[in-house]
Amino acid sequence: MRRITISVDDSLADTFDRMVRDNGYQNRSEAFRDLVRGELVKDRLRAGSARYCVGVLSYVYNHHERELARRLMGMQHEHHDVTIATMHAHLDHDHCIESVILRGPTASVVKFAQQVIAEKGVRHGTFNPVPAAADGVRNARGHHEHVHPVS
Repeated sequence: MRRITISVDDSLADTFDRMVRDNGYQNRSEAFRDLVRGELVKDRLRAGSARYCVGVLSYVYNHHERELARRLMGMQHEHHDVTIATMHAHLDHDHCIESVILRGPTASVVKFAQQVIAEKGVRHGTFNPVPAAADGVRNARGHHEHVHPVS
């Protein structure tokens, strides 16, 4: 591990220290590493150099909205190659939240996530992609590749 030294003005240092404390970091270094990793991920995704990714798509929707639940399920089935798992929970009488784990070529995964978020009736959609690399190793039945995050 390499040590680096940075200088910031007092106000920024105080704000950073509050963030470190408020977010439960053990020290400044852990918080700084997370901030840098986050920016590197964004940069890789913007530049198109992350050819493969994993991520979580989360969204809220009103399940009474005409055919929306059926459309969302249909979209996941149509994209079974990138949809790994879905967790569904009821928030109240009308609203549900879903989190979908996605994995695959970044362009395909991002396109699918954007389609779901843009679907009429979907609210509060977010997608958190993480660049990853596939190691080419498949499980015993050959069903999936092992992947690891790239930071």
